[in-house]
Amino acid sequence: MSNGVPTNGDSAETHTASQRYLSTRGEDTGFSFEEVVLKGLANDGGLYIPEQVPTAEGWETWKDLSFVDLAFNILSLYISPAEIPADDLKDIIRRSYATFRADDVTPLVHLQDNIHLLELFHGPTFAFKDVALQFLGNLFEYFLVRRNEGKTGRDRYHLTVVGATSGDTGSAAIYGLRGKKDVSVFMLHPKGRVSPIQELQMTTVLDPNVHNLAVEGNFDNCQDIVKALFADPEINKTHKLGAVNSINWARILAQTVYYFYSYFTLARQQGDSFTVGDKVRFAVPSGNFGDILAGYFAFRMGLPVDKLVIATNENDILDRFWKTGRYEKKPTYGQAAQGGLPADGVKAHEDGVKETLSPAMDILVSSNFERLLWFLAYEFASDAGMDDEWNKRQAGQEVAAWLGDLKTKGGFGPVYRGVLDAARRTFESERVSDPQTIDTIRSVYQAVGYVLDPHTAVGVEAARHQEQQNKPQSTLPIISLSTAHPAKFAGAVTLALQDEPGFEFDAKVLPAEFVGLEQREKRVRDVENAWTAVREVVRKEVEVELASKEY
Repeated sequence: MSNGVPTNGDSAETHTASQRYLSTRGEDTGFSFEEVVLKGLANDGGLYIPEQVPTAEGWETWKDLSFVDLAFNILSLYISPAEIPADDLKDIIRRSYATFRADDVTPLVHLQDNIHLLELFHGPTFAFKDVALQFLGNLFEYFLVRRNEGKTGRDRYHLTVVGATSGDTGSAAIYGLRGKKDVSVFMLHPKGRVSPIQELQMTTVLDPNVHNLAVEGNFDNCQDIVKALFADPEINKTHKLGAVNSINWARILAQTVYYFYSYFTLARQQGDSFTVGDKVRFAVPSGNFGDILAGYFAFRMGLPVDKLVIATNENDILDRFWKTGRYEKKPTYGQAAQGGLPADGVKAHEDGVKETLSPAMDILVSSNFERLLWFLAYEFASDAGMDDEWNKRQAGQEVAAWLGDLKTKGGFGPVYRGVLDAARRTFESERVSDPQTIDTIRSVYQAVGYVLDPHTAVGVEAARHQEQQNKPQSTLPIISLSTAHPAKFAGAVTLALQDEPGFEFDAKVLPAEFVGLEQREKRVRDVENAWTAVREVVRKEVEVELASKEY
């Protein structure tokens, strides 16, 4: 692959036999797929990435494969049969997507003009997170069954999964792991800052291995607590922690599949007007940067992507980075970025997370952005003409320095001009306000009768802006990712459509699975916004679980 990004053009069989994983911060290297899935976060605080991004040789021939068969071909490039034999991997994939309501798992529908909508909400919890978390839950189960063969009692490998959610990750992780043997699930959500349906989906799951913790704070506080637990040597001595947030590499890997699948679906639908090999744009609602990062890996593997469009809401740290080269919780506009980059006239808002109509994107620190930063730093280091190991070390050191500044100073940058130029080659960014979100939900409904959830509306508005910007020079199709079912966000949808003739939320939007959720028994525990307090809750609840089990 060009642009200095490490790739491997060997066949899948040769490649996967040697595929290993390293940390974005440079200290952890040489890990197997199983190790990075079960560990989640690297020992040095970084995120795991493959040492080589494989080229999907012959990907054009995959056009007519089912979602399950396509997933097997793609995942096999990263998972050695020595770790998971082919028949076992096929079975894990098949079981993961048998739970989806749509036969083709992630359908593609035409919305308006050149904009197509990739519906990712047909899984058990009606959100895109199901695509990855059904797979991850089955992976956990597969590895634990294998590790615990012949073991009893306290000798068994017990995984303590700790995750943070701004809404959808929580329910998707819980549905992927509920009732599974040798797994405890602790899901932290910001109290009062997830939608009522999202909260009910989590708290009405009463399996003994599921623990919902409501934190006084925002999503970033929840995410900081999770990272602090993974970094704490004390709990790591006694508990085997596992991650379900998109810091877990398996989540990113699973999501690469629907980029390929939607591309092939578009080719099948469009016939001669769009053929395999033509370029396409993707517009992706972005909070933690995991969903769009999967598109980056698909692009690096060979998918002909023109641009990946980052669609943010008013929590716009990512959009500001692409505009200025600075990655800051609190923007310092008025200062020109390095190399004469303009401030672009964007106004700063107050420090802290702003509550918006698209709450799953109310995030100031996008964890997965670190993975992209490593590749950008690697590419920049490669221009120095040194050997590959030196380039990787330099990338890790640069990322560690940037993230250190983010933690201690609240931001970093401006980055080198070459780093920003590399980011802009593959990505563009858009910021969408709450009023624009409401207007998009309303105008799409008025035009075609389709109801968007507010996160999807952010992506569609970004796609519309891109379409207008590029006319008449370009007629590239844009695939906008629809990340959640509109029923999960009744407040925003009702606000946008309450005055539309004949619109009734329950009749038009609400699926049968959501009816009566509010009357079910709930289990949730309020916890202090302190990682030490959460650590004690985790310890006590795991001990109760283990004491109650007999093997």
